Amino acid sequence: MQTPTDIAIIPRDLHFRTESARGAAWLGGDPVATAVFNALSLTFPDGERLFIDSVRAFRSRTQGKLADDVRAFIAQEAIHSREHASLNAHLDRSHYPVERIEGSVRRRLAFLRRLGPLRMLGVTIALEHFTAMLADLFDSDPQLWAGTPEEILRLWRWHAMEETEHKAVAFDVFQEVSKNWTGLRRYLFRVHIMVLTSAHFTLDVIRFAAALLEADGTGRWRARWQVARFLFGEPGIFRKLGSRYRDWYRPAFHPWDHDNRMKLEQWRQQFG
Repeated sequence: MQTPTDIAIIPRDLHFRTESARGAAWLGGDPVATAVFNALSLTFPDGERLFIDSVRAFRSRTQGKLADDVRAFIAQEAIHSREHASLNAHLDRSHYPVERIEGSVRRRLAFLRRLGPLRMLGVTIALEHFTAMLADLFDSDPQLWAGTPEEILRLWRWHAMEETEHKAVAFDVFQEVSKNWTGLRRYLFRVHIMVLTSAHFTLDVIRFAAALLEADGTGRWRARWQVARFLFGEPGIFRKLGSRYRDWYRPAFHPWDHDNRMKLEQWRQQFG
């Protein structure tokens, strides 16, 4: 499978009014769900700048449609970073450990940058798979988002749509960069990167979301249990990744093996 030729990646320079994130439990009145999605959002501005730099490092080795897709990917991710930074700015920094969480993200990404552009690209393709999987589940549980302010809901849906559009760009860059590798070397690299990234990403989401809940008075271990239950129990947003996640470990995997162009088209009717 390759990226379908009819997939257009369209940077949309949208701005969202996210002042309502100042309130507690903006995500449908659920403090745990709110903490999880705030934790995710806090990783996005610096994380997406890393994604941009990892792909940009190999841009000279792309051509044709892939080169065009890389330019559009960079534009989309820059706008995502800006809008999530705006959302994050509304969190009460005098109450929540926002600076501590952002500092932890920056230190981890600084370490990754020291490992070089290929390792950065590897982590990018792994995390892009996570964002694409989560995007595909976005509208599968309407109850989760019930009562969420419309502008914040629109921001997350827009982000899900564009993550779906460009879900294979970094992967296709990696395929081009590694085209002279043996199939075994390429496969082992992908598996190694995904195992490490999965562990770090999952533990960071639990740790960061729990820290936000602790600031509201939940005990440390109870907060971590509540976040883990949200991710892997009910509603189980990580548990539901299931077969989509396992697909990565197939030697011939490509992100567009899961062809969700129909859902993408439904989103585009809302955003263009």
